[in-house]
Order: sequence, then C-alpha cells, then structure tokens
Amino acid sequence: MVKLRLKRCGRKQQAVYRIVAIDVRSRREGRDLQKVGFYDPIKNQTSLNVPAILYFLEKGAQPTRTVYDILRKAEFFKDKEITLS
Repeated sequence: MVKLRLKRCGRKQQAVYRIVAIDVRSRREGRDLQKVGFYDPIKNQTSLNVPAILYFLEKGAQPTRTVYDILRKAEFFKDKEITLS
C-alpha cells in the first residue's frame, strides 16, 4: 500500500518536509516512490505537484492526517470528492 506522507529534511530546529509517495513498510527517511510536494512550517509555505498527487490518490494512495490537513488548507479538495478514511 502507498501513502502520501511527510519526509523530514533540513537542519536541527529548522525542519522542512517533503511530501512524498512512499510504501507503507518504509521508514520515514526511506526510499520514496516520488516527491509530490514541499512544506515549510516555519515560513508557512507549501508547494504541490497537483497532477502527481491526483495520480497517486486515484491509484489508491492514502494521505496521512497531517498531509490531508496540508492539502485541505491549500484547498486541494475544494472540487474533489476525496476524503480520508
């Protein structure tokens, strides 16, 4: 099963996160299938690759709660009918 989840990058006390499609059995810093976005909680910036995210969601990937909240804040689900289960 594939999940959309955060992968930690950056330095100590200055974390930034990549939003990646990754196998459930992989660890947080493990090999990802594809990078689909970027999230910086310090500067409150988000960058999303919308076609890649849609592709993985259509194939059955499940976003984690945090990624779901980031996508919702970016109004990704505004016209789509995808919910977290």
